[in-house]
Amino acid sequence: MSEFVLDHVMMRVGDLDASLDWYKTHLDYVEYGRWEADTFDIVYLGPEDVHEEGALLELTYNHDTDEYDLGDAWGHIAVRVEDVYDAYEELMDEGVEDYRDPDSCGGSYAFVKDPDGHEVEIVERDHGAKWSLDHTMIRVEDADEQLGFWTRKFEYEHTGRWEADTFANYFMKPEGAADEAMAVELTYNYDGRTYEFGDSWGHLAVRTDDLVDDWETLVEREAEDYRDPESCDYDYAFTKDPDGHEIEVLNPAESPVDRED
Repeated sequence: MSEFVLDHVMMRVGDLDASLDWYKTHLDYVEYGRWEADTFDIVYLGPEDVHEEGALLELTYNHDTDEYDLGDAWGHIAVRVEDVYDAYEELMDEGVEDYRDPDSCGGSYAFVKDPDGHEVEIVERDHGAKWSLDHTMIRVEDADEQLGFWTRKFEYEHTGRWEADTFANYFMKPEGAADEAMAVELTYNYDGRTYEFGDSWGHLAVRTDDLVDDWETLVEREAEDYRDPESCDYDYAFTKDPDGHEIEVLNPAESPVDRED
């Protein structure tokens, strides 16, 4: 399995039951794990036949609030389908709100929103389970710095890029990662804008074979020492990218899916 493959993306939700119903009903997701604490609940979701390098969705519900600010530093998650028109029509028939249909997106993708307003892109792919996570998009303020960060810290490589007149998209995965692995999409707008994080999006998480050794490697590569393994009971640790997006480094034993044969 690839080193530092993306394990999950975390989003905060205001009504856990409503969010679970939405993802289970419309994307056919199943629960892979649940953690209920005194002040919050966490549920991990994904396709029933998630690939061994596939990523999950982590929904976090805090008991003391039901409202979050989306901000604009995070963009969307994207899910895979064979035919974007068929998939969008299926969602519309199920009562999902019409947001951006395939025709408005050039026929190659579309967008809907979940109950909290998180954008969900629908993309055509010839690999991966239906509705499996294809990528998570984050907006960055310095493309060169971010490309260097993901390349140097995590040994990621380009798996796709799109450069337009006013923006560029760069898709990054670990070297040798499976097609079914989730990518991170770095979106860079040329106009020099800055971004606000809000609190609706949480973090990206990467899996590691050895949390302590790999954390030391990241620190040697000058990754930010935000929350080290010791402060997290050696279950996980956190760093941040140059813009402040949080990245969890996860002990594989803490992953909600048993990925061993």
